[in-house]
Amino acid sequence: MQEQFEKNVKDILELIGENPQRDGLLKTPTRVFKSFQYLTSGYKQDPKEILNDALFDSSNNEMVLVRDIEFYSLCEHHILPFFGRAHIAYIPDKKVVGLSKIPRLVEIYARRLQIQEQLTEQIADAMMKYVGAKGVGVVIEARHMCMEMRGVQKANSTTSTSALRGYFLKNEKTRKEFFSLINSSKQVRF
Repeated sequence: MQEQFEKNVKDILELIGENPQRDGLLKTPTRVFKSFQYLTSGYKQDPKEILNDALFDSSNNEMVLVRDIEFYSLCEHHILPFFGRAHIAYIPDKKVVGLSKIPRLVEIYARRLQIQEQLTEQIADAMMKYVGAKGVGVVIEARHMCMEMRGVQKANSTTSTSALRGYFLKNEKTRKEFFSLINSSKQVRF
């Protein structure tokens, strides 16, 4: 697979008028291959395995929020980067998930060719399904290079998406608390 991938990169370089044999481009096909292996590594990871291995008994039934989870992804329409922050909250149902697993879940789905709307939904659905939460709220705020570098060329524009499940969808008080917490300008400093 690597050989074919690298050949295709060389072909693309030639098609745009470059010389893949010039010094600065000699190793580019290999670098691009390795880069794409990393940037699409989410296809080889199973969210169920990540989350189910880190579920712990708990009597907690209050909201757990991890906010400002940075991520990078590739837009499936142009294969250009989009990046931003995810805010994820859930209400446990006799089990809590290890806090580090929530950012890992974001990475699994972000490391695929993706659209932000689907990324938001996939995270929410996985939390409901594999953590068994009573409710989940996910908000993603991101910048898209396909909007900034090409097309409409509007630098610094952001896109926000949300997905609400269970209590977050049904209970207005829970939903308001979630949005209040993620929109709070107050930062915790240690």
